[in-house]
Amino acid sequence: MINIRIVAVGNLKEKFSKDAEKEYQKRLSAFSKIEIVETKEFNELKNVDLIKEKEGEEILRHITGFPILLDRLGDEVSSEDFSKTIQKISLQSSSVTFIVGGSYGVTGAVKKVAKKTISFSKLTFPHNLFRVMLLEQIYRAFTIIEGKKYHK
Repeated sequence: MINIRIVAVGNLKEKFSKDAEKEYQKRLSAFSKIEIVETKEFNELKNVDLIKEKEGEEILRHITGFPILLDRLGDEVSSEDFSKTIQKISLQSSSVTFIVGGSYGVTGAVKKVAKKTISFSKLTFPHNLFRVMLLEQIYRAFTIIEGKKYHK
């Protein structure tokens, strides 16, 4: 199947988020190789455009395969549609990179590289929660593809 890479600005801070991330990584290992790359946050720079530029440079260094940007302004999809997207990508690429930008979003350069932009909701979520939600949805997608009972 397809290899999964998540490139995310910043790192998980709370233990419960780290524990949830590890659990979904373990579950996903039955379906795919998964790698999480955490890039540096540049919030100390104070200038939003400069922060986005620096974070974008870091993100771009780690993209492999088919890049998908997760952005609240992207296309909203159901879990079934999300699984179909992963399945279709697996026919054309051996890997997919999910991009989770920083708190100010991403630059036009990152948006331009993304072959697809998906929104989980118009709501804004804390970074730690969103990373766990992304892993859960990737896991759910694989269970849908494989016809497992997890997705009801």
